[in-house]
Amino acid sequence: MPPSTPKSLRIAVLADSDTRWKWGALTADRIAPGPSMEAGPRGGAQVGLALDGYLLRGRATPTARQLEEVGVRADSLREVTAVEFLRAMAETSYDIVVLALVGGGVQAMLHGLARVWDGPGKGPGPEKRPVVVTGYVGVVYEKLADGLLLRHGADLVLANSRQDAERFRAVYEGVGADASSVTEVALPFLGGAAYEGEHDPYTVVFAVQPSVPDNRRDRVYLLDRLIRHARLHPEREVLLKLRSRPGEHTTHIEELPYQKLIQRLEPPANFRLVYGNMGEVLDRTDLLVTISSTAALESLHRRIPTAVLTDLGIREVLGNHHFVGSGCLASWDQLDAGHRPVPDEEWVARQGVVADGTYADAFDTARERIAKLLAAPERPPLTPYYTPVTAPGYLPGILARHHLGPDGTPLPGAPAHDKEPGPVRQIVRRAARGAYRHGVQRVAPVIRRMGEL
Repeated sequence: MPPSTPKSLRIAVLADSDTRWKWGALTADRIAPGPSMEAGPRGGAQVGLALDGYLLRGRATPTARQLEEVGVRADSLREVTAVEFLRAMAETSYDIVVLALVGGGVQAMLHGLARVWDGPGKGPGPEKRPVVVTGYVGVVYEKLADGLLLRHGADLVLANSRQDAERFRAVYEGVGADASSVTEVALPFLGGAAYEGEHDPYTVVFAVQPSVPDNRRDRVYLLDRLIRHARLHPEREVLLKLRSRPGEHTTHIEELPYQKLIQRLEPPANFRLVYGNMGEVLDRTDLLVTISSTAALESLHRRIPTAVLTDLGIREVLGNHHFVGSGCLASWDQLDAGHRPVPDEEWVARQGVVADGTYADAFDTARERIAKLLAAPERPPLTPYYTPVTAPGYLPGILARHHLGPDGTPLPGAPAHDKEPGPVRQIVRRAARGAYRHGVQRVAPVIRRMGEL
């Protein structure tokens, strides 16, 4: 196969949730060598770029509505198991593969891909294999070492900020692993017009998170304070920005949807629930309020006044500890009184927010590295830090969750490891998946809550 050119790039993105699909697809646009998209890749792929999407079947596989809300289009998009994805990678030639998965999924795919591309006759072969890229959807505030080492082995491990790049390299070097894969970029979904002043009506948006806080008491408290703010300021529009509709899953499990909690409350007329693309909501936002959502970084990038709540404390479990030093920490009492946080410019600059107008250049290093790898006559085999030698009590379990053995080969009985599923099998699979989702999303939370009584 002749060397790839920017006009003929083929990229595959494997994602396991709506948020990671958004990150993976937009990252693919940003890092593809060739002309960059100055206005950002929302809503369309780069000219000359063929983007194939693969959605990993599981608890958080996005629905059609969620995919539409993300607003990122691909040339093809299909749902697969891990084994089906590996088979596709053996049969189809790509230039770049983006793994937009949780850490364990990345590790399993790295071992599976290493096996698929190991030697003549097995896929494209190691000298022609695609460049493999992975990273994080947003702020990294927990499980730093665990998540990073599970991602080690990719050609590029993207860090969304200068701060993250420094921490990533320190972890890899600290365990004696190669840190050259760490590449500083920025969050790929930043963009939109800069904030130019108050709207009419003045709009306050509370961006919720599926898993933070994780208990009814705190969630009801936040809803109560948001409704109280709406009553105190009837001239304002107060929006509750929701991630998913009841029954849908995102990257994290949401056992207590705000839609259900609010049914017992009586919000005023200027209070509304909204869904949709976060960028479109920010277009009319005058104050963004959250616990620790990545939406805060999107808001800061556009210089929209942004508040990270301290009402429930500043705690690692909430993730708002990441914003210490940001100038954005505030309580509802302060916001009710008219306080508008002013971000610390130095802190913002270290977080990959790039509000200084240099966002278009944030992915240059990644593009240059990928271009060099694509132009090289051969590429070395994938070599994750975790192996049956370095982590014999940990790695096999991670691989087994994706029906892979310790050497990365499909386990006996792995779904669809030898053939495409027939029509009957597809129907049974859809029914089983529906039952599984119902159990995870509806039945299991009820059982857990009953156990707490």
